[in-house]
Amino acid sequence: MFFAGLDIGSTITKIVIKTEDEIWTSVIRPTGAEHRRLAHKLMEEALQKANLTFGQLDYIIATGYGRINVPFADRQVTEISCHMRGINWFFPGVKTIIDIGGQDCKGIKVNNGKLVNFVMNDKCAAGTGRFLEVISEALGVKVEEIGDISLRSTNPAKISSLCTVFAEQEALLRLSEGVSIEDILAGIHRGIATRIYSMVERINIEKEVALTGGGVKNVGLRKALEERIGFPAVVPPEPLITGALGAALFAQEYVGRIDKKELETRKKERRLEAVTFFGEGPTRGQNG
Repeated sequence: MFFAGLDIGSTITKIVIKTEDEIWTSVIRPTGAEHRRLAHKLMEEALQKANLTFGQLDYIIATGYGRINVPFADRQVTEISCHMRGINWFFPGVKTIIDIGGQDCKGIKVNNGKLVNFVMNDKCAAGTGRFLEVISEALGVKVEEIGDISLRSTNPAKISSLCTVFAEQEALLRLSEGVSIEDILAGIHRGIATRIYSMVERINIEKEVALTGGGVKNVGLRKALEERIGFPAVVPPEPLITGALGAALFAQEYVGRIDKKELETRKKERRLEAVTFFGEGPTRGQNG
């Protein structure tokens, strides 16, 4: 059997197709404006990569920022639950999850694989991938390089503001004062780490801690966050796909609750058709 999870994030969209025991394939692409068209295109790409037909997928769950815009999904599940489930598959002993996404940051508390509590910063870009993009553009460096550059710092700058606009201005001011880019970026990472730590500490940070989301690929931010937490954290092999993996795991779970006849009926009714506009085609599924 094959199960699919599709995570439409604010900046990156991910698909995971898995069997009962392993990840079969995954696809990661930037999120565009037309979520439905993107979902269709990525599903076709994932199926081709997996050498499968759409009819071979037994259950599909959508999650993330744009989860309601996947008309061929059997169900929608919140990204909090999906990130928790995906991390738990990799690290069953994890008690605290920190997800650093493109537009928000989340702290998730877990007990024996069950969601206990969560906190989220979705009102301000500070601590997210978008914040780091703005800073990298201001300093004239590539966003994928800022982590490695910051590791060369010998005297991290003190950045007092983490408001995106003011932090950008402050970074440029420090640069005009002769502070190196390495020290400015290290200071930015320390500031972000402190902000994330303060938010997640509200749900009581406990070992084992897992870091996930695209922001974790920034080695400088990861180092700063581990220093602020006070101990090393675990990171999945590909931190971008944990939400999509969790959705696929939920898909596998739901199939176990459905009798074979109902499952086959669902699969026959499902259609993978190109949709351009929000109002085109029915949206199926339930929130969970």
